[in-house]
Amino acid sequence: MTAPDVTAAPSLEAETPAERNPVSIRSVLRGLRRHPLGLAGGLLLLLIAGFCFLGPLFYQTNQTDVDLVNAALPPGPGYPLGTDTNGFDVLGRLMSGGQVSLQIGLLAALFATTIGTVYGAVAGLAGGVVDGFMMRLVDVMLSIPFLFFVLILSARFHADALSLSLVIGGFSWLVSARLVRGEVLTLRVREFVLAAKLMGASRRRIILTHLIPNALGVIIVNITFQVADAVLVVAALGFLGFGLTYPTADWGSQLASGVTYISADYWWLIYPVGGCIILTVLALNLLADALRDAVGRRAD
Repeated sequence: MTAPDVTAAPSLEAETPAERNPVSIRSVLRGLRRHPLGLAGGLLLLLIAGFCFLGPLFYQTNQTDVDLVNAALPPGPGYPLGTDTNGFDVLGRLMSGGQVSLQIGLLAALFATTIGTVYGAVAGLAGGVVDGFMMRLVDVMLSIPFLFFVLILSARFHADALSLSLVIGGFSWLVSARLVRGEVLTLRVREFVLAAKLMGASRRRIILTHLIPNALGVIIVNITFQVADAVLVVAALGFLGFGLTYPTADWGSQLASGVTYISADYWWLIYPVGGCIILTVLALNLLADALRDAVGRRAD
């Protein structure tokens, strides 16, 4: 009598942690410990966020009413970083502008990543003609000059923090879609995905339960880069005069206002806000690089 065939379809119960290889917060933190620059970037980002969101609780200023009597004052008693040409305290202006810039950056990144993750996961799992059509649509949209289109929308419609976040996120999801799609193409042939298909799981369940959680490392890294890109876009729009309008302030509009008076040597209107933009983007990029290395090491 021959022995029974023990070959069976892969099952979720037989799946090992190494097969799934999920990215957990604890594993990412362990990877960050080996990356001192990433830790420095994360600490710097926390300090900037604390400065912008907690600073106004301890250093309260009037950022609404124009005070021409105290306009363009250099740093001194009562005004640590001086005042701008409208009499607004520059230190308080940096805090309020940082709040808006970081909020827009985070909201735009979350919006873009959500759309791009779902779109890329559907395209990668579907494959074939559907995948080809969806990716060609992404290629067409990537050919549109992003900043030029945002400038047109900002000039045509009144820009506020929410609308600007949605516009930036509405174009930034294309990169997320490509990244997630590439990750899904490698995950869809893994044993736990095949087992889920054999057990009759729907495509929606496979995407939400198996594919997206296992692509979380790529998604987290992409969010960090997206925030940095959005902060730069907001600064560029404000610098060109197409950003947020009074009384809302952002770092880009502050920098543009300071550059106007560069010949008058109003350095306190330029260097502090320029330093905030540079340090924020630098911190986000250092953290993103560290997260990418940590996730890559985990995947290996």
